This record gives sequence, C-alpha cells and structure tokens, in this order.
Amino acid sequence: MSQASGSRVVVIAALVGNLLIAVAKFVAAAFSGSSAMLSEGVHSLVDTVNEVLLLYGLKRAAKPADTSHPFGYGRELYFWSFVVALLVLAMGAGVSLYEGVARIRQPEPVTHPLMNYLVLAISALFEGTSWTLALREFRRLKGRLGYFEAFRQSKDPSTFTVLLEDSAALLGILVALAGLVGAQLLHMPELDGVASIGIAIVLAISASLLLRETKGLLIGEPAHPVVRDAIMRIANADPDVRCANGVMTVQVGPNQVVAALSAEFEDALTTSQIEACIHRIEDKAKEAYPELTALFVKPQTPEVWRARREAIADEDELAP
Repeated sequence: MSQASGSRVVVIAALVGNLLIAVAKFVAAAFSGSSAMLSEGVHSLVDTVNEVLLLYGLKRAAKPADTSHPFGYGRELYFWSFVVALLVLAMGAGVSLYEGVARIRQPEPVTHPLMNYLVLAISALFEGTSWTLALREFRRLKGRLGYFEAFRQSKDPSTFTVLLEDSAALLGILVALAGLVGAQLLHMPELDGVASIGIAIVLAISASLLLRETKGLLIGEPAHPVVRDAIMRIANADPDVRCANGVMTVQVGPNQVVAALSAEFEDALTTSQIEACIHRIEDKAKEAYPELTALFVKPQTPEVWRARREAIADEDELAP
C-alpha cells in the first residue's frame, strides 16, 4: 500500500467512525442533559469535519504541477491540516470549556446514566478501531524512529493528525466517564461540568501540538536528512564534480521535495559538459528519490558556500 492510499484509508475510517459517534453522543446528551456528553458530541462533530477537510487536502495535494504551481499542490494538505488544528482549538476546546463553566455555575442532575455509559462504550469501540488503524499506518511510516521523533519529522500530517485526534478522543471518553460516574455516585452534578472542562484541556493540548507541527510544514521545513545525504553522495561520485559543498532541501508536500545543490566543477569543463553533469546528477537523484520534484544546481566554490552558511547561522543567533 502506498503512503497516499494508506493515509486516505486512515482518514476515511476515522470519518465514518466519528460521524456515527457524534450522532450517538448528541442523542445521549439530549436525553440525559449531560454537559460532558454534549462536549464529547461537539468533539466528535469537529473531528468529523476535520476528516472531511483532510480528505479534501489529500485530493488537492495530489494534483500535478502546472504553470501557476510549478512545484505542485502538496502544501494544500499542510494548509488544511492547519485549519483542522484551529477548528479543534476554537470549536472543540472552546465549546467544551463554555459548557463546563455553564454547568458548574448552574448544575443539573444527569438523567439516563445507562444510556450515557452505553454510548461511551460504543464510542470507545469505534475510536479504538480508528486509533488502531492510524497507529498501524504511523508505525509503518516511522520505521526505527521513536514515536515523538517520528511525529516531529513526519511530512504527512494526515496520519499523525488522525492518530492525535483519536488519542485525544479516547482520553476525552475517559474524562467524560469519570465525570458521569462521579456525578452519579457523589450526587455532585458539578463534576459533569468539571469533566467538560477536562475535555476542553485535552483538546487544547492536542490542538497546540497540531498547530506547532503543521505551521512548520506550512512555512517550509527541510526534507529528511537522508535525501540531502544521498544527493551529496551522487554529486561527489560524479567525475566532473570537484567538490559537492552542500544541499538545501524544502518539503513542499508529503511526497514532494525541492532541493538546491552547491557544487564546484572541474575548471576544464565546457558549458555543455557542465550541463551534462547536472543532468546526470539530477537523473540519479530522482531515480533514488522519486519524491524529488526539482533539483537546482549552483556552481559555487566551497568558500562562497561556507560564507553563506555562516551568514545564515549568524542571522539565526540574532533572531529573537
């Protein structure tokens, strides 16, 4: 299964599950009057909208390059993933916080507790299934990396977004269950509102993580170091290259990378020979990494390259 198709399966599974769960939670909230259950319903509804946006982003990101977008539409997925994170924060966490505060200020007893418990159990089953599929796909993509490191280095936000959403959903179900049980056993309906605030905190944390990662992808992150190292090896192995100085890469989509190579060529080469050398390097690099959309090669001495890199490093130190 390709990375794109695997991501789409994960998102579709999450979409179907969240839609069914949202309907069940809203019905339970209407009958029982539970604030936590209503917050969970809003949570699942937001997740459903998020999956629709992710599917739209995956479709747009797959469009081929054209004259208006010469490097393709890969960042469409990054944009919609950023919108998803904003929705989780604004709608999910915001509504849950409002409901929790309102219920604490005006507590009301929760009715039909068995219905709430049944819906939470069904929700846990659906969310757990979706979470398992997302985790399986994430494991396949992460390789030997640790989970947090793979999350930070991942260039496909669709899979880790669903995984993080489902993890937050399972935590939210536990918080809602604790609030409902506490409210029933202790005869303290305020605990239902406290659970709703707890769900808001879970959503706010997950949204913050998503915002941080998708922002980095949206404004431009380097590709995985193995791409840079492979281009350097290919360039240094060419007999017409005196020295490969370095490579800069930018991830412009889950499977789209643009790279710039700085290299010093042999002095005796003619223009046509340099062009032939560049074509050889580009062909071998794209053969090794098909996601390489474009490779730009700049003839440059090592001294000029180092001076430019040092200037960038100095700017980083001066940045606030």
